[in-house]
Amino acid sequence: MSTHKAVEKALNILMVFTPHNQEIGTVELSEKMGLNKSTVSRLLHVLSRKGFLQQNQETKKFQLGPSAMTLGVAIKKSLETNLVHIAKPYIDSLREELQETITLEVFSGTHTVLTYFAEGPHRINLAGNIGDILTVHAAAGAKAILAFSSPRVRDRILNKKLPRLTPNTITDPAMLQRQFQNILRHGISFDKEEHDIGTNAMGTPIFNNSGKPVAALVVAGPSQRITLDIDSHMAVRLKETALKISKQLYYKPPRPEKP
Repeated sequence: MSTHKAVEKALNILMVFTPHNQEIGTVELSEKMGLNKSTVSRLLHVLSRKGFLQQNQETKKFQLGPSAMTLGVAIKKSLETNLVHIAKPYIDSLREELQETITLEVFSGTHTVLTYFAEGPHRINLAGNIGDILTVHAAAGAKAILAFSSPRVRDRILNKKLPRLTPNTITDPAMLQRQFQNILRHGISFDKEEHDIGTNAMGTPIFNNSGKPVAALVVAGPSQRITLDIDSHMAVRLKETALKISKQLYYKPPRPEKP
């Protein structure tokens, strides 16, 4: 067996264990892959020796091993620490297309943090700098993240006293919950001068590989220029770009329901 063919077959064996890492025996593997038992046995031995598989001594079947877990942890850590690096080219490209300021908000569990800021050609007076904490019930990105978070996460945040930042800030938890339902339905959130007077913003979530909203992409600008319309070109491109970033985090969108 040539080296590259052997490597390809070994990788195919590892992929058989996704997504649930269920135990599989040598005979079942050979039948599933259309390979003879001796070839599969030889590859299983190599993968086990290198820690990518491990054998249950009672059932004699195999599962993914510690080396596979080490790789998975490395990928997860890199995605968490390199989110800005991953998202930056997409954000810069969207800024050039829309000619508006695009920001990235990352969720910390109780608030969002402004982590990247691509200023458009029209300077705007955003009240914030990279590293600043944004009010979770008023910022467009934060609301997009909250809408797609679990009810437990939403309730934990909304059960606290919600400060009013501008006359437009929504502080009623029931009203916010209704707003979250609209965000879930359309995939886009609005900040109508709720965080800063004179500034409108719209946001959409970015998901990680487990489908959890971890950040949000936001376009912001003067209220007379940023029209808060779910069907606008700006809203559509914002969602499309956020999906591209999510896919770089290994997110798999749910399949559309059949009519």
